[in-house]
Amino acid sequence: MFEHLLSVSRDDLLAFFTRHGPALLGAMLVLLIGNWFARRLANFLQRAMNRAAIDPTLSGFMRNLLYGVLIAVLIVIALQTAGVPSAPLLAALGAGGLAIGLALQGSLSNLAWGVLLIVFRPFRVGDYIQAGGAEGTVEGINLMHTQLVLADNREAVVPNAKIGADAIINFSRRGTRRFELRVGIGYHEDIGKALAIVQRLFAADPRILKSPAPTAWTESLADSAVHLLLRAHTSTDDFWPAQTDLLRAVKEGFEAENISIPFPQREIHIISGQLPIK
Repeated sequence: MFEHLLSVSRDDLLAFFTRHGPALLGAMLVLLIGNWFARRLANFLQRAMNRAAIDPTLSGFMRNLLYGVLIAVLIVIALQTAGVPSAPLLAALGAGGLAIGLALQGSLSNLAWGVLLIVFRPFRVGDYIQAGGAEGTVEGINLMHTQLVLADNREAVVPNAKIGADAIINFSRRGTRRFELRVGIGYHEDIGKALAIVQRLFAADPRILKSPAPTAWTESLADSAVHLLLRAHTSTDDFWPAQTDLLRAVKEGFEAENISIPFPQREIHIISGQLPIK
């Protein structure tokens, strides 16, 4: 093979470049000028999306997608300019694209859901959500997966397709959350007095919102206690500390007013006497 290449004369090379040179030069010009134009057009699209306050992740993805499509078109045009038949090339590209799509079916599903999550924004970074079998604070959203920080500071990486296929519960979207506490008092205690103490504790805590107004009422008559149900709204940031502090304040307030909080008890009766001997 190398001997054959070395045997090619200068006249043969000159004839080849004379015959195909203009086509090769045109293909190179198409690639150079087209690449410059494609890069400028892709950058213009990204800047326009950034000015429209579109998520940077989505704008970067759309910029790279447009640039990749334009480069693929340029390669086809350049090969046609160089004299390469386009029909076999397009058939090969189509078959290759189909094979890649089948091999990356799961990844493409994550990619599609990533775009939808970024466009429709069911949650943002910093929101506390429950989705895809996990619950935590959103730390990052990209085109393939979403990062959540769980309550115990573990990190969960959830595929976007799993999030999109499940219900998304956003605890932070409205800025407030409601908590519920159940407290039991003895049957002999004054229910009205206990509810009045709870209302004073509601009013004394500035973290508990006045609208919607907090509520407290009798929920049920259990085996050994009358159960009171307390509900109140707080801001998202105050959700956990407000309810834990209120629970402690209720216990201390009931103790100060001598209202008992019953707990399960068992009475054992011992009958004195000697058992009969058989």
